Amino acid sequence: MALTREQKAEIFKTYGGSESNTGSPEAQVALLTARINHISEHLKDQRKDNHSRLSLIKMVGRRKKFLKYIANKDIEAYRALIKKLGIRK
Repeated sequence: MALTREQKAEIFKTYGGSESNTGSPEAQVALLTARINHISEHLKDQRKDNHSRLSLIKMVGRRKKFLKYIANKDIEAYRALIKKLGIRK
């Protein structure tokens, strides 16, 4: 099941500053992370779902580009974001 409108609004409020700030890179990374986690759980059960696997790979690449932008702009914000989301170890 995809993210509901309320879940998206909560993500944007937490990471973007407000519900209407949907374009901030931090909010976009948080939204992509939620979707990636959801699809990863789906693929654990449905191993042959190659369509979802391709979508997952594309989302990971898009998130990587956003994270690179954030790291170049403000390294402290990048470190705080990945720690808060639990992306890297």
